[in-house]
Amino acid sequence: SNDSHLEYIASEDFQASVFMTLDELTAGQMATINEISGEGPFAQRLMALGLLEGADISLTRKAIGGDPIEIEIMGYRLSLRRDEARRISVTPVTG
Repeated sequence: SNDSHLEYIASEDFQASVFMTLDELTAGQMATINEISGEGPFAQRLMALGLLEGADISLTRKAIGGDPIEIEIMGYRLSLRRDEARRISVTPVTG
């Protein structure tokens, strides 16, 4: 099983939340951004586009093979390469 990259974290209200990366979401799934890993121009560019910690994001679609992916944030759509999306940690929104 390749689930070793998932970290199960108990929050203050004892509900388990799961951290995953943006590229692991399925089409139509919503999530909240936890953090963007990496320094420099890449992270700065994403933050300038509104990808900030705590922001709500949804994966609208994936190309065949999973690259690129299209996300929606703050009412607009944006395409990211899978290796870029992998650097964005998210918590899926349930319900």
